[in-house]
Amino acid sequence: SSTPHGMIAVGGEDCSFYAIVLSNSAAREGEQAPAIAKPDTKPRQRDKTPRIYRNFIDRTVEDGKLTAISFKDPEKFNFAFDVVDALGVNKPDKLAMLHISEDMTERRFTFQDIKKESARAANYFKSLGIKRGDRVMLVLKRHYQYWFAVLGLHKLGAVAIPATNQLLEKDFTYRFAAGNVKAILCTADGDVSEAVDAAALNSPNLEHKIMVGGKKDGWHDFNEEYSIFSSHFERKEDAPCGSDPMLMFFTSGTSGYPKLAAHNYKYPLGHFITAKYWHRVNPDGLHLTISDTGW
Repeated sequence: SSTPHGMIAVGGEDCSFYAIVLSNSAAREGEQAPAIAKPDTKPRQRDKTPRIYRNFIDRTVEDGKLTAISFKDPEKFNFAFDVVDALGVNKPDKLAMLHISEDMTERRFTFQDIKKESARAANYFKSLGIKRGDRVMLVLKRHYQYWFAVLGLHKLGAVAIPATNQLLEKDFTYRFAAGNVKAILCTADGDVSEAVDAAALNSPNLEHKIMVGGKKDGWHDFNEEYSIFSSHFERKEDAPCGSDPMLMFFTSGTSGYPKLAAHNYKYPLGHFITAKYWHRVNPDGLHLTISDTGW
């Protein structure tokens, strides 16, 4: 059609058919037509199963609609400890992540697995001298190690800066300086590490280059090194939480240089509404994640 999203070909011009919809011929020939799924009109049963979020969130729901929400002691909240580790203790065998690699390797991680591996990562980062408030960039595409690393940083109190693997040397140079980045975890895929190496020559604040999924001279091997550390990381009284900085993203830079947007440890609480009322996640279901971790 000459009209955007139009349904009628006009002007006598030739058309290309991209799809043809046919009626059910089986019904006309006296055969049994395929069953048509009918919507479930049964009222949903009230969810009475104890959920961890109820330790931190109060809701008011009227006629099936959320009318009010409030948070309980958010200044003490740390997602890694209060949600992931809590599930690792209360529901250790519950599936936390199903990861399918490009070569179709399937990996299943329970919440107990994630609890332990993120603790190893926290202990590993601590051994490198990464401490509370330090900025650590994560260029890890959809590698499962991202979750070990980012939760380990949450436990340690270092600030995670997820970034895309599409960055070039000039992009890393700018971000290392603007973000005062102390360490980077980088995918072994592609030529990202070459761009990082080039940028590092002019980035005196960058102390550690850590590779995930490969080996390279001048780089730490995350998979090999972190695995030897303890799977226990104690939550102390002064553990990071609440208004402490947890996560930073560089903006797209459409109106000038990219700027850092910071989120504190209360950020996951704000996304409760996203998960429950937009994504409508099921505690026993799977959330299909199709975007890379840097976006």
